[in-house]
Amino acid sequence: MVCKETVDFKKIDEIITECGGKKSNLIAILQKVQEVYRYLPEDAMIYIGSKMEGLSPATVFGVATFYAQFSLDPKGKYEIKCCDGTACHVRGSMPVLNAIKARLDFEEGKLTTKDGLFSLETVSCLGACGLAPVVVINDKVYPQMTSDAIKVVIDTILQEENK
Repeated sequence: MVCKETVDFKKIDEIITECGGKKSNLIAILQKVQEVYRYLPEDAMIYIGSKMEGLSPATVFGVATFYAQFSLDPKGKYEIKCCDGTACHVRGSMPVLNAIKARLDFEEGKLTTKDGLFSLETVSCLGACGLAPVVVINDKVYPQMTSDAIKVVIDTILQEENK
């Protein structure tokens, strides 16, 4: 089970100071917090909204939920994005997506594995239609994926993790 971490408020203070502490820098602050925790912990957003002048926790939550780049749920160490845009779909992205789900044993309705190692997101387009179907893992592009090829990629990552 993925554990939600305890928030280090001292670290949040450092991030706020580093970003200038202005209301206009809220998105940058949230981005840095998400880099640290791999998601935006509720306690961190409440703290930021209470700590910064001119903000409220509701405003911080509003921004965090408005932008798709932010996650309120913990993400895995390896973030897998599987494209299901038109080109990828036509060229077989669904069997690739199903192979990922089966190989990593995602629980029904969950987007992160129990061990917190992988998270999976289906996206509408990754901007690489000529390489379809495409999977991106932590910003590395894997073009022309097949069910068998994605299993090899995942097994390679798992082998590296178990060293």
